[in-house]
Amino acid sequence: MGDDARSYWDAFVAWLRALFFGREMEIVVIGLQNAGKTSFIDALSGGTFEEDMIPTVGFNVRRLRRDGVSVKTWDLGGQERFRGTWERYCRGVDCVVYVVDAAAKELFETARNELHGLLKRETLREIPLLVLGNKSDLESAVRVQDVVEAMELKRATGREVCCYNVSCKNSTNIDVCLKWLTAHAK
Repeated sequence: MGDDARSYWDAFVAWLRALFFGREMEIVVIGLQNAGKTSFIDALSGGTFEEDMIPTVGFNVRRLRRDGVSVKTWDLGGQERFRGTWERYCRGVDCVVYVVDAAAKELFETARNELHGLLKRETLREIPLLVLGNKSDLESAVRVQDVVEAMELKRATGREVCCYNVSCKNSTNIDVCLKWLTAHAK
């Protein structure tokens, strides 16, 4: 079979899988205010980047469909007054996505403390964690290894943990994140 025929066949098989064996997943996207949570969901859905995003108050729920997977997303506000509600929305999800502003080193300690305060909850045990160092397009953004160390991800045991640097502005690594997320769909 030639390369063109093989790619058509692969596309046809993928279409049949999606049609008859569609998968679903539910994720929660959390992080401190202005980290880029809503921008990440917009990028996942193929939307355009908005420079002046209005902060999420409370939560937003969106459904999107990508690569044969229906994804229900919970976008939670990152202001201090909303962080106490994060656990409630994290219960029973397929994955927790924690967004960190990779260019705001002054917020790393708070981001790390909030993350580990949440991860120690029994209700979140074994839920996979995807940490995103967003705003990698900015000159002041740190490397992904620096995000891993700053968030002390080696302490996040008993679950699968992955970390990528992303830019929601120019869609850097959004496809890699989508692939990782859809691998965890039911």
